[in-house]
Amino acid sequence: MDDQDLVRHVLNGNRGAFELLIDKYKQLVSHMVGRVVDREQDHQEVCQDVFLRVYDKLEEFKFQSKLSTWIATIAYRMSINFIKKKELTLVDNENVDDLIKDRLIEYQSPHTNLASKDSSVFINELVMLLPVQYRSILTLYHLEEKSYPEIKEITGLPEGTVKNYLFRARKLLKERLELFLETEEL
Repeated sequence: MDDQDLVRHVLNGNRGAFELLIDKYKQLVSHMVGRVVDREQDHQEVCQDVFLRVYDKLEEFKFQSKLSTWIATIAYRMSINFIKKKELTLVDNENVDDLIKDRLIEYQSPHTNLASKDSSVFINELVMLLPVQYRSILTLYHLEEKSYPEIKEITGLPEGTVKNYLFRARKLLKERLELFLETEEL
């Protein structure tokens, strides 16, 4: 079933179609929310709220963009609003290096060193230490394979800013990986 059929069935009251929509886009929503909202309890709450909003606003969706882009936009904006509403502090560049150093110290013991063999877990932790905009755009581009225009639509940022943030995110991630590799050699 394509997205247009899926939306039509949901709008006609088919609960099974809405469950299919949730299954199809739950990973996208989880990625978007997870890059902004750290706490698992808050993450789950925001994800549920996103799908409630999708359901409430679905009749307004006119397929002027991809359904995935529209849902990602809702997830991103609701996550940002959640952070602002809760007045949660976001990681900024000044604090990132200290957090990275603390994390690297944790990885120096033999036990955690063995646990760190799963590089994707470690890289994900480093990504989560990036500023919110950087990690969101990095996720959209690399994990969700969104184009620059789609990311622009989701985040509301100009395309040049999207490209700049993606460049900076990659650069910060590379620097931190190099810092870790240098520490590992010692």
